[in-house]
Amino acid sequence: MKKDFTRGMRHGIPIMLGYLSVSFGFGILAIQKNLSILAAVGISVTNLTSAGQVAGVGVIAAGGSLIEMILCQIVINLRYSLMSLSLSQKLDSSFTLPHRLIAAYGVTDEIFALASTQPEPLKPAYMYGLIFTPFIGWSAGTLLGATAGNLLPTSVTTAMSLMLYGMFIAIIIPPAKKSRRILFVILLSASFSVLLKFLLPMIGDGFAVIIAALVSSMIAAALFPVEEKEASE
Repeated sequence: MKKDFTRGMRHGIPIMLGYLSVSFGFGILAIQKNLSILAAVGISVTNLTSAGQVAGVGVIAAGGSLIEMILCQIVINLRYSLMSLSLSQKLDSSFTLPHRLIAAYGVTDEIFALASTQPEPLKPAYMYGLIFTPFIGWSAGTLLGATAGNLLPTSVTTAMSLMLYGMFIAIIIPPAKKSRRILFVILLSASFSVLLKFLLPMIGDGFAVIIAALVSSMIAAALFPVEEKEASE
C-alpha cells in the first residue's frame, strides 16, 4: 500500500508543479474580487476545478444567486462525471464505494489523463497518492497567490492574475489548430459571451457562461454530428 501511494505521489509531482503556478493566479484573482485569503484557500481545498472556481468567484463577486452558481458549476464540471465513469473501468477490485467517493473528489483533467494511461488496475493507495501532491500544489499556490494579492501593488497583481487565463488559452489553442470544428465552437462561444456582456448586461456572469456554453454546444452538435464510426475511434 505504501509503495503504491509513493508511486502515485511521484507521478503527481509534475501536475503539482503546474497547479502551483496556475492556482497562484487564482489566489490573486480571488483577492481582486474582494474575497479573503481564508475564503480563497477554502475554495481551492474543497474544489479542484480551475474553470469552475474562476466562474464561481465571478458569480460571488457579482452577487449571483445560489441557483446560478449551481447551474454554472454543473455545466462547467459535467465532464468530470464522464471522466469518472471512464476511469471506473480501470479500478482494482479493492476499490469499494467509500474509496470511489473519496477518489472522485480528485478527478481533474490532468489526473484523469495520467491515471487512464496506467497499464495495471488502479488501486486506492495509488489514486490517493496521485491526488495528494496536486492537491498540495493547488492549495499552496492559492495561499501564496492570495497572500501576494494582499501585499503586492495592484499593477503587479493585475498582471499576474492573467496567468490563469493564459492556462485556459493554452488548453484550447492546440486542439483548435488541429480541428476547425473546435475552433468554430470556441469562436462561437466567445461571440455569445461578448454579446451577452454588452447587449444583455443584466444577465449574471454565471448564467452568461451557461447560455454561451449550451447554445454553442447545441449548434455545434447540429452542424457537426459525430458519426458512429468516428465516435468509436
